[in-house]
Amino acid sequence: MDTIIKTKKGLVEGVKGDSCLIFKNIPYAKPPAGELRWKRPVEADPWDGVLPCKSFGNITVQDLPTGNEPWGALYYKEFYSDPEYIREMSEDCLNLNIWTPAESADEKLPVAFWIHGGGFGGGYSSEIEFGGEAYAKKGVILVTIEYRCGGLGFLAHPWLDAEEPDGISGNYGIYDQIAALRWVRENIAAFGGDPDNITVFGQSAGCMSTQVLISSPLTKGMIAKAILQSGTVVTTKQLATPTLAEEEEFGKRVVEITKAKNLEELMALPADTIKAAKGQFDGEMFLKQMQSGGEAGAGGLMIVPNVDGVVLTKNVREVLADGETPKIPYMTGCVVDDLWTTDEDRAAGRAGLILSEAEAFCRRQEELGAPNSYCYLFSRDMPDEDGKTVPAFHTAEVWYSFGTLGRCWRPLDEHDYAISEEMVDAWTNFMKTGDPNGGTCKGWKPYTKEDSYVKEFK
Repeated sequence: MDTIIKTKKGLVEGVKGDSCLIFKNIPYAKPPAGELRWKRPVEADPWDGVLPCKSFGNITVQDLPTGNEPWGALYYKEFYSDPEYIREMSEDCLNLNIWTPAESADEKLPVAFWIHGGGFGGGYSSEIEFGGEAYAKKGVILVTIEYRCGGLGFLAHPWLDAEEPDGISGNYGIYDQIAALRWVRENIAAFGGDPDNITVFGQSAGCMSTQVLISSPLTKGMIAKAILQSGTVVTTKQLATPTLAEEEEFGKRVVEITKAKNLEELMALPADTIKAAKGQFDGEMFLKQMQSGGEAGAGGLMIVPNVDGVVLTKNVREVLADGETPKIPYMTGCVVDDLWTTDEDRAAGRAGLILSEAEAFCRRQEELGAPNSYCYLFSRDMPDEDGKTVPAFHTAEVWYSFGTLGRCWRPLDEHDYAISEEMVDAWTNFMKTGDPNGGTCKGWKPYTKEDSYVKEFK
């Protein structure tokens, strides 16, 4: 395939990678800045000539880990310490990246649509652990997307309601994800992809976003399969998807912190001021949670997707309970020392809440008559410095499932690479057929009530 591809908005030029072509920083919508701040994404304008798409684009405005936070030391060194992968922050961030192995546009390859995590407050599409070369070698196209996060992506407030015909606000980051998914469906055939075989997948907030997308009436018929990594919910509220009114109460406090007296003043604020206000609000909620002994609803993720009546008509737990998720193949699971794993869980040698919810999700899909669902647990102890190891922590499996171990600072060995090869085989096989088995992945049985099989990568 030529490095220049014709999309519906114009020509884009990529670069040759290892067994694939890579197109970076393709705009899928207009910059959501100025008058478009806190608006649903608007289609990008057509362009003349050839748009060079050879370098990753801007990332959403956020606070990156520095290593000094209580939780940040591990994550900074693991994912954010290499400046080569840190891009400029800007409100002009609605871009996506494509890795395609196609030799011509006549191919119809499966498409993997990745949504990054970051607690809905950060993360970005070009993080060091993401990459599509390993997928391309297996005949799968990878798309990674940028979307608005934090106060710019999920702020709900009555002032913003008044600007929308539907009288709603928030969810801008989810509308971005849907706009990117629509762009892929409309354009991926030019890159050799099959628009009717798109697997949406994500980890942490990306997993929660994936569950929002499969729960939304706006994506009906757009998603062929889904993989939910470390964040599936059935009954618990780690993905709350609160009502619009509840989310507006959080938004009122964020706006109060900014000292904006009206919408005009709010719109004129620098993006960094909004980021700082959201950060202060998060700190207040964290303190409140600590003071309450960690009671549910007292803290945690607050500036998140809400039930606005359009992108969601009910929360994701209700959608699942009412049997309204699409009947498609699913894969879901987590790591052994994931979020919400307690000391009691660790002492008992169990993964904890997120795995329990993943298994419940699989059981519910069986009840609904959906195709096979597959459940996994990643329990590989991660090699650390001085010959020590740490239990598999939240996000650790992403290195393995993308086949990017060569970028990881850890002293990984042949066994780690074998696990990664098996996971890449499993993920790409699932994307092709809805069944993870094939190549080095063998014997992964569907999860059923009669056989609650959890595939362990260890």
